[in-house]
Amino acid sequence: MKKLLCFCVLFLVSIHIPNAYSAERIVEMLNKREDGQKMVYSQDIVNIDINDTVKWMPTSKGHNVHFVSVPGSLEIPKKSKVNKEYSYTFNQPGIYLYQCTPHRSMGMIGLVIVGEDTSNINEIASSKVVGMSKKKLAKLIESIDY
Repeated sequence: MKKLLCFCVLFLVSIHIPNAYSAERIVEMLNKREDGQKMVYSQDIVNIDINDTVKWMPTSKGHNVHFVSVPGSLEIPKKSKVNKEYSYTFNQPGIYLYQCTPHRSMGMIGLVIVGEDTSNINEIASSKVVGMSKKKLAKLIESIDY
């Protein structure tokens, strides 16, 4: 009986350990950022650990989150609804590229780098983006140390 109780306690503790060390990062969807840039996320690049969550907040109206490219064969998460809060927990390391669907041609894109893993940077760099997002993606890729 003691062994069973000990096993149960260890099991319960082990399933809660990953959550104890995970963090939540907030990214705002904005019409204008403090630096004067328009139609942007509050951070262009978010660096997080595996199992961390990013929460996108619709601070300004008319924005959403739509993943364009993710690491490897990972299934691309569903895009969020416009004007709605959106959260995603990142369990796979690598770089994730996302955009605001209504403002993608205006350069409203962002990157999440999970676990300091940049092994899929070439795939991200060759992702299909449109308009001003092409130039912005090139600048973001250039700013990453890999």
